[in-house]
Amino acid sequence: MSNFKILFFIWFAFLASSALAQREDAGNYEYDREFLFGLNKNTNGGLIGGLVFKVGTRIDDQQFSFLSVELSNVKSPKEVRYNTVLGNSYIFGKSNYLYSIRPQYGREIILFKKAPNQGVQVSALAAVGPSIGLIAPYYIEYAVNRLETVREQYNPEVHQSRFNILGTGRLFEGIGESELAIGGNFKAALNFEFGVFRSNVTGVELGYMLEGFTREIPLIPTSENRQIFQSAYFTFYYGFRK
Repeated sequence: MSNFKILFFIWFAFLASSALAQREDAGNYEYDREFLFGLNKNTNGGLIGGLVFKVGTRIDDQQFSFLSVELSNVKSPKEVRYNTVLGNSYIFGKSNYLYSIRPQYGREIILFKKAPNQGVQVSALAAVGPSIGLIAPYYIEYAVNRLETVREQYNPEVHQSRFNILGTGRLFEGIGESELAIGGNFKAALNFEFGVFRSNVTGVELGYMLEGFTREIPLIPTSENRQIFQSAYFTFYYGFRK
């Protein structure tokens, strides 16, 4: 988390200073709609924390409204990955995945405009919406004895020896056994756009996400489980506008 904060503030200082330098040269270039696709990295996710799709609509020269959908894999901070003697990896103690689907409505205000083909545009945004959580079982391959192995959801009362775990189950195995968890989410962020073409959008969004569910999510049964999750995140995005 501390390394993420350092990266966050370095990005913020660099991009904000670039935006201030370009403020006097900022020109007006009009667009009514924008369509963005993004990859998310956050403190509750893995290498890729999630995917984002966003549609923005201009309200006036400085303000946009937007609808977005995020799909994110939410992890417990207690997760530790191990390697087996076969070279496979697994998370000992993990019993469930949490996949969060987040439809959102938000507003974005442009703080500093950029010139048409140069500079950095900075905006602030906030969004809120429901969260639909899919609690999917985490399958492992477990050696019952020297001759027999099984693939089943991790159970701390049954799978007590991590040395008998040979790896994880197949991709999306057990997804049909998922349970639903309903909740809500809120995010606030700064958006830095540094694309050089009027019709294309490239940039990064740095922000904070708060998400809660109506029940605790048993990701790791033997540790303290949560129903409230918070994270810092950044999203690299690309898109187009018209």
